[in-house]
Amino acid sequence: MTSSAGPAHDETHDETHDETHDETHDETHDGTHDGTGGAGERPAELLEILLDSTSLPAALKELVRLAARVDPGIAACGITVRRQGHPLTAATSDPLASAVDEIQYGLGTGPCLECLENGVVLVVEGMATETRWDGYPVHAVAHGVRSSISFPLVEGSSTVGALNAYGREPGLFGGDLAGRLSDFAGRAQAVVSLAVRQARQGDLVDQLHDAMQSRSLIDQALGIVMARRRCTAEEAFAVLRTASQSRNRRLTDVAAELIRSTTGQEPRPGRFGT
Repeated sequence: MTSSAGPAHDETHDETHDETHDETHDETHDGTHDGTGGAGERPAELLEILLDSTSLPAALKELVRLAARVDPGIAACGITVRRQGHPLTAATSDPLASAVDEIQYGLGTGPCLECLENGVVLVVEGMATETRWDGYPVHAVAHGVRSSISFPLVEGSSTVGALNAYGREPGLFGGDLAGRLSDFAGRAQAVVSLAVRQARQGDLVDQLHDAMQSRSLIDQALGIVMARRRCTAEEAFAVLRTASQSRNRRLTDVAAELIRSTTGQEPRPGRFGT
């Protein structure tokens, strides 16, 4: 009797231990009970974002979603970048981040802008008592934000973006949480840098396209002047340049006006593939 009871107890204990271990392992593995949501703990996950996303905007959206999961106290996260000289919210985990970012853009001051401009970490422990940034804290508090932290995202020696996190409780971003978010920001830089580089390339393509269209209008106007005056291209260009300077208008605008008055139709720049 005694010898048979012992093994039965052991088997029951082993089965219970195995099931408990498996459940605990699964819960921790999927990030729902470890307090970090798995974000920042697996560097490869950020690389997977790039590989799995169909576009960089989707990758940035997933990035801020993971950042917000670093701690349940985080109300919203967002990424600010600079596009054509102006700050822009590239992605947010919650509309709150976009709303608070837009306040800073409108005022021209705030922690995320200072972080982006100077490449420094900005922590606001108590938004209600904060005196920096010319009235921004009052607007942030009105949106329910009581604390925030902004991390510079660096490519080489340049700050290309800022990772911003907002909390509804004061003093949220201290100690361990600041460290975990800092680690996450360091790993997220590659994704944001790639997005910024792609945006710059797009801007260059747009600028080249605009330049080629302007060149097309000017060439059409040169042809009109050459035909009317029976002059060379150099002489025709001098005529257009003189008109541009005397009217204080861009050369392209003068060319478009000449085409419009000659043809009676709106100018049609040549088509160029992009």
